[in-house]
Amino acid sequence: MMSKLWPYVTPGIPDELFERLPGIPLSKREIRLLLISQLRLQPNDVLWDIGAGTGTIAIEVGLLCPQGKIIAVERDEEVANLIRHNCERFEVKNVEVIEGSAPECLHHIQDTPQRVCIEGGRFVTEILQTVWKYLPSNGRVVATAANLESLYAVSQSFATLQARNVEVVQSAVNRLETRGFSTTFKAVDPIFILSGEKLD
Repeated sequence: MMSKLWPYVTPGIPDELFERLPGIPLSKREIRLLLISQLRLQPNDVLWDIGAGTGTIAIEVGLLCPQGKIIAVERDEEVANLIRHNCERFEVKNVEVIEGSAPECLHHIQDTPQRVCIEGGRFVTEILQTVWKYLPSNGRVVATAANLESLYAVSQSFATLQARNVEVVQSAVNRLETRGFSTTFKAVDPIFILSGEKLD
């Protein structure tokens, strides 16, 4: 699928091309690339993107996998509308936005996921336990953790659920910025990306 706004087959849409709302998180481009690589997507996969925020992951995956389907879950109505607006900007047609709080709203989704992306959230343990019931064998979950508490919660959940092929990656990204008359590097906040598979 091609977009006039991003007419390339490679992921990595610049952050500034997405419409944003104050205080709503956006997965930075370099983090997005790491996260998408950990999803190990197949062309026809159904992806649940839980805590979709601005919709960056949903849109990147929608462009990469035009035969796939992305369910973007977001609890806030205004933010859900932002995702829809960004999908329109990038001409992405295979993203469905679900307004609701996870994990409760997940029981009403009709499409079974092969891949699940969990971008933070206070109830990450409960969300992981719920999505695990819907994942088929060889299904894969990728979750982000921005603090020690989230890292512990996801790690413990993977252990409890007996996830296989667990991987943990921590980002270390610096971007070139101009400040006054000098050009320096500014660090992007590091984040942990954890992935695991369900093998029956």
